[in-house]
Amino acid sequence: MNLYLVMVMRRPQFDPAVVPAHQRFLDELRAEGRVERSGPFGDKSGGAYLLLAQDMAAAQAIAHRDPAHVSGGWDVTIYEWQAR
Repeated sequence: MNLYLVMVMRRPQFDPAVVPAHQRFLDELRAEGRVERSGPFGDKSGGAYLLLAQDMAAAQAIAHRDPAHVSGGWDVTIYEWQAR
């Protein structure tokens, strides 16, 4: 498994009603052992999560199911992270 940093940044059309669904999505991934850490940025501009996936295509497929992405209210960017 590889580690991916998923950044979710709020757009101007961000809908706060999507946040609970986004949090449930992360909780489900955490229960599956796919998310190591997640959380918002202090300035409330967005947040990030560390995702375990087989490859970039799998990471994208997972992140694009995130209600934050599906709603269109966040920009979602995924980086393969070779952290130690």
